[in-house]
Amino acid sequence: MSQLVRLIGRRLISLPIMILGVALLVFVIMSFSPSDPARLALGESASLDALEQYRERNGLNDPLWLRYFTFVAGLLRGDLGTTSGNAPVTEVVAQAFPITLQLTFLGLLIAIVISAVLGVLAALFRDGWVDQIIRVFSIASLATPSFWLAILMIQWVGEVPGGWGMFPALVTRWVPLTEDPATYLRNIALPALALGVPVAGSLIRVVRTAMVEELDRDYVRTAVGAGVPYPIVVSRNVLRNALITPVTVLGLRVGYLMGGATIIEIIFNIQAMGQLILDGVTRNDVFLVQGVTLVVAIAFIVVNIAVDVLYVLINPRIRSI
Repeated sequence: MSQLVRLIGRRLISLPIMILGVALLVFVIMSFSPSDPARLALGESASLDALEQYRERNGLNDPLWLRYFTFVAGLLRGDLGTTSGNAPVTEVVAQAFPITLQLTFLGLLIAIVISAVLGVLAALFRDGWVDQIIRVFSIASLATPSFWLAILMIQWVGEVPGGWGMFPALVTRWVPLTEDPATYLRNIALPALALGVPVAGSLIRVVRTAMVEELDRDYVRTAVGAGVPYPIVVSRNVLRNALITPVTVLGLRVGYLMGGATIIEIIFNIQAMGQLILDGVTRNDVFLVQGVTLVVAIAFIVVNIAVDVLYVLINPRIRSI
C-alpha cells in the first residue's frame, strides 16, 4: 500500500508542473493574437490616452515574461482577467464549466455502459452472429462524427417538422437537475447520446479484445475444469482483469469527449464552454479564450491523473513498481 501511495503522490506532485506548462503554452499562443484587449474593452471610440491608461493599468505594456508571471499569480488567486464586456472571466467560466462537465460525464457514462455491455457480449459469443452484429454497430458508430449524429437526432426525434418531437431540438433555457429533473433529462439526453455513442464504438472493440485475451488464459480453463461455474469465473476474475486496458484507453477518450462537448453545445444551443469559446473567438476576446482554454486543459490533466490512479488501483502488478 505504501508503494501505491508513493505512486499516487508522484502523480499529484506532477500536477502543478503540468498546469504551469499548459498555462505557459496558452499564454504564449494568446500573446501573439493580433487583437488589442484595450481596444476591445473600451471600444472603437476610445481615445489614445484612455487606451494607454488601460494598458498601463492592466500591465499590457510590460515585458512578456513579467506578464506571464502576473498571469500565473492571477491564476493562483483565481483571477483570469476580464472579458471584453468587463465581466470577470472566472465568474463567466464558473457558470459555464459545470454544464460542460455534466454533459461530458453523461457522455462518458453512456460510452462506458454501451461498450461494457456490448464488448462483453461480443467476447462471450465471439465469431457468432451476436459478435457480428455488435461489430457492425461498433464500426458504424465509430465512423459517425458526433456533430453529424447530433443533427440526425434533431431531425428524427427533435421538436422540428417531420421529427417525432420527443426532445427539444434547441435548449432555450438550461434547467439544473435539482430544479426540474424531467426537463433537465429532456435537455441533455440528445447531446449526451451524440457525444457518447461514437466513443462507445471505439471502446467496444477494446473491451472485446481484452475479454477474449482473458478468457483464453490458463486460469480460466483451470477454474472451469475444477468445477467453478463459468459465469462466476467471468464475473469475479475475467471482468476485473479485462478492465485494465479499457481504463487506460478511457483516459485518452476523455479529452475527445471534452473537445466534442464544445461542438455539441453549439449545435444544441447550450450556453456552456463551447458557446463561450465561440463568442470569445468571434469577438477576438483574448482573455476569455485564454481562460476557457486553460480551464479545459487543466480539467483534462486532472481527469487523466484520476484515470492513472484508477489504473493503479485495479492493477495490483503496477503497485509493485
